[in-house]
Amino acid sequence: MTRLSPRYLLQFDEPAGYLDFARFGPPSHAVLDTTASLLHSSTRAGPSTVDDLMRQETRAKAAAARLSGSDTDHTVLLPHTSLGLFQAAFNAPSGEALVSSAEFPANTYPWARAEQAGRLTVRRLPLGHVTADAVKAALTPETSLVSVSAVDFRTGYRADLAAIREVVGDRLLVVDGIQGFGVTEAPWEVADVLVVGGQKWLRAGWGTGFAVLSDRALERMEPILSGWTGARDPGLFDDEIHPADDTAAAWSLSNLSPITSGAFAAALELVEEAGVAAISGRIAERVGELEEVVKSVGGEVVSAVGRRAGILAFTWEGHAAEQIGSALADAGIAATVRPEHVRLSPHASTPASAAEQVRTALERLRKPATVIAPCVPAAGVASSDLLTALVPAVHALAAMLGPGNEVLLHDLSRLPDSIVAIAGDLTGRTVGGPMTDLLLGLVRRGTTQDLTNYETHGPDGRAIRSSTLFLRDADGVAIGCLCVNRLTDGAPKADGHEPETFPPDVDSLQRFLVGRAVAKAGIPVDLMKKRHKAAVVRELDEAGFFLIKDSVDHLAGELDVTRYTIYNYLNEIRGT
Repeated sequence: MTRLSPRYLLQFDEPAGYLDFARFGPPSHAVLDTTASLLHSSTRAGPSTVDDLMRQETRAKAAAARLSGSDTDHTVLLPHTSLGLFQAAFNAPSGEALVSSAEFPANTYPWARAEQAGRLTVRRLPLGHVTADAVKAALTPETSLVSVSAVDFRTGYRADLAAIREVVGDRLLVVDGIQGFGVTEAPWEVADVLVVGGQKWLRAGWGTGFAVLSDRALERMEPILSGWTGARDPGLFDDEIHPADDTAAAWSLSNLSPITSGAFAAALELVEEAGVAAISGRIAERVGELEEVVKSVGGEVVSAVGRRAGILAFTWEGHAAEQIGSALADAGIAATVRPEHVRLSPHASTPASAAEQVRTALERLRKPATVIAPCVPAAGVASSDLLTALVPAVHALAAMLGPGNEVLLHDLSRLPDSIVAIAGDLTGRTVGGPMTDLLLGLVRRGTTQDLTNYETHGPDGRAIRSSTLFLRDADGVAIGCLCVNRLTDGAPKADGHEPETFPPDVDSLQRFLVGRAVAKAGIPVDLMKKRHKAAVVRELDEAGFFLIKDSVDHLAGELDVTRYTIYNYLNEIRGT
């Protein structure tokens, strides 16, 4: 096992099941303490307070420079990666920028916008890992710059920066290091522009980041996006526009928050103290343990295996990604769920117990489920002993409640065709039918709290009072729910909920959800722009629509777009 200093490990107390560092890294106690201390200092402002606080910028730049193998004259602090990439694109020399086709949007929009502004032209690498051979084959005499991510956000593939540098030659090399800096050992010094955000693996919180520029970048890039703090003599207010500084400071637009800078410095210094090699080694151990778990239940690892960083993405035949994500969330495991796969990303502070936590969640999901006929005990292996035992109780409870009542049992492992037992016909549903839109949305959001005594209306418009009780296993994970519906007198009330729909089959549920989302957008499909269609996808994502098998294809047909467009909307909406 890789050795890490106890002081480092004691800095963190996120839950053991937090496996989403490729999206956000919970900050350390050092970051919190530094933030609180500097905020406290700012509340007691005196003659030297501002100057004292501003020194935190130098502290953070120095730490970033040490970790990247540079110095403070070549380092500038930035509030996020996107700004650094926009500056790289707009400050770049004219010519052709070679950019991967499969980048995170933060690394595609800057180049597209710079091309729109006439600053350069963009050439796309073919889909797949960005390798030295792929870059070499795509270079042309007009290529003046190559942009690449150090670690691919989808697959965790770790680019061979040294090899890419060799084939790029004297051209500029821009590297987005957000998914690898501080947790993987890499020759960062080969980059002409290295841009890093601090909110993920560096665990510094939002609003933190930096760029490191090589001498070649400083010579060839014109600092168009440069503010007053990026000029020579920034403290000289003589009503003149000063030329940009000849160091990396030229990329500064304005003063950053010194409180944020201090917190960033604390995070970087913590990485230095622990050592990147030790952090990287521990993460590799955790990823290996998670890989073993995924394979043991029949899952397939679809992320990089050979040159990987801290990302493990997997699929599981017969289980939609949304279904896997729901099971993990119910078990207290944070992961990134995309339509095509589930992504796990542990850190050095992740305990070994996390792998077993994932195993338990996936083993529970693997249990085969059988459709349970009304009034007949389950045959074969049921989804759980608890649900099996409750099948007779469904009909007994309905008989006890008398006419005008309906009782049904849902098995959450069978989403969305979750009804496994039903007695009564208030809603016209049968065994094998889907859950309501209300319940589907609750499951999607992980809001598995009981709903009792709320009013809605049945398919025929009659008022119904309903209760939904979630059934949990010994670990407290929701595995099913028992629902009771009964007729009431008078008009139905919403009780703070949208009117509930009781579809007889999955097709009806899909049509209803799409129709409702389109209606909320307020514009016919044939007149929709991208933002309208993205709003429809957002509404359906929150409603649990993508828990339904083949839902992406169904929606693509309804919105007259490709299934890949739907996936792109989902990636943008979920901010991954």
